[in-house]
Amino acid sequence: MQDQEIQKRRTFGIISHPDAGKTTLTEKLLLFGGAIQTAGAVKSNKITKAATSDFMEIEKQRGISVATSVMGFEYKGYKVNILDTPGHKDFAEDTFRTLTAVDSVILVIDCVKGVEEQTRKLMEVCRMRNTPVIIFINKMDREGQDPYDLLDEVEKELKLHTRPLTWPIGIGASFQGVYNLFEKRLLLFSNTKTKKADDIVTISDLSDKELDQRIGEKAANQLREDAELIEGVFEPFDEDLYKEGYLAPVFFGSAVNNFGVQELLDTFVRIAPAPRKRVAESREVMPDEKTFSGFIFKIHANLDPNHRDRIAFCRVVSGTFERNTFYYHTRQDKKLRFANPNMFMANEKSVVDEAFPGDVVGLYDTGNFKIGDTLTEGEKLQFQGIPSFSPEIFKELINKDPFKAKQLEKGIRQLTDEGVAQLFMQEQGSVKIIGTVGELQFEVIQFRLLQEYGAACSFHPVGYSKACWITSEDKVALANFIRMKSRYICYDKEDRPVFMADTIRNLKSVQDYYPAISFHFTSEFKTDQAEIAAAAYGR
Repeated sequence: MQDQEIQKRRTFGIISHPDAGKTTLTEKLLLFGGAIQTAGAVKSNKITKAATSDFMEIEKQRGISVATSVMGFEYKGYKVNILDTPGHKDFAEDTFRTLTAVDSVILVIDCVKGVEEQTRKLMEVCRMRNTPVIIFINKMDREGQDPYDLLDEVEKELKLHTRPLTWPIGIGASFQGVYNLFEKRLLLFSNTKTKKADDIVTISDLSDKELDQRIGEKAANQLREDAELIEGVFEPFDEDLYKEGYLAPVFFGSAVNNFGVQELLDTFVRIAPAPRKRVAESREVMPDEKTFSGFIFKIHANLDPNHRDRIAFCRVVSGTFERNTFYYHTRQDKKLRFANPNMFMANEKSVVDEAFPGDVVGLYDTGNFKIGDTLTEGEKLQFQGIPSFSPEIFKELINKDPFKAKQLEKGIRQLTDEGVAQLFMQEQGSVKIIGTVGELQFEVIQFRLLQEYGAACSFHPVGYSKACWITSEDKVALANFIRMKSRYICYDKEDRPVFMADTIRNLKSVQDYYPAISFHFTSEFKTDQAEIAAAAYGR
């Protein structure tokens, strides 16, 4: 039974540059998957319902995804788990953490803007792990770039071999639908933003005159030319090369108008990899192992503000997770039992009795978990960590209401537990410095502290530009360095010393002057995938 359940799972993330249509595509996948009956465009004025996956209040107001949403649904015998990620660059770290929990990704590209900065950086992270990628070129109903030019740009900029599996019929005002080169089917859609369209015609032979009747002689002849050129120029689709991360199948469509989404979903469940092995510090863990293991990749407080809950998201790696069973928390060296584990359909959640590799389970948490923690049935495992990157923007947290000091303290600790930002303390904790990778995070923190904890705060800039965790094999040298540089020393939530550099130039000077001190740009203290990712994000 476990092997069957594993083969049914498809766990993937959706990534893109902001405004490429990622959250809209997520909703349409839910629509075509039967998980919801109607979908509202995120920024549509006519449809006031906010996107299903953007359930935090600030997301509804700003029309952006600032937290990873987890959604699951059944489709044609498969269990599909979608992890919708933030597109905004200020929340790239959350996206990186999420990519450790998926087995494949769908990359959304705007046909008007093509490959953008964030797209390149996200692909760097995918390439580190050879994550299989499917590309969805969106907004074909707009006057965008030529499809061939787009594919050339993708191959050059993202260093990916591509193979179109669908092809657009027209573009912009002349866009009529897509032809599925993989299954030899024509898809014609009406301009509908909220309902599924069912006008699908099987045309296995492009010389069939029915094609001319459906889309017109000129468009039919162009499609015939394009199909012949694609077969001659692009390498055949190879499922193994896709699963190894070297070849990306490409789909064209318009998510907001439901063009091409069905084809994407149908092909995805068929070719996307089932749950894959995960690397722990001591060994590789295979999904078909009998004993349970999993890791925490996200923590979210107040998912439901009415209930003040705190949920840790656990990716099941191996075995079967069972409700009301004691599992071993390897970092804390203790056993925990979960009476009400949840699975999610965006902001709707339901209690589950068991979960299998590839599933994401929400565990109610009273403060036991940190991002990167491992659960097992007793083995002392630690999956390779999900580190914190060195922030680039630093501001002191100022309490605007002395009577709400406890609420502010609780709120900022829970938000930093979630990975929204990092907390550094000076002068025995009396000075709290928040470090982020983007300005928007401060706005999110301020909003959530007030809305969820009733704590009003402001932020005051401080003159730091980089945070480095410091270690040394020479304990005396480390103690002397901390004493000599006391005004630049903070401590993180684990009470580890952190050097706060005022400029990159001065940091390099200090590194040269104190060779016995090691400076680390991620909290993992290793030159590993995390350091590579830090470089990819330009940190």
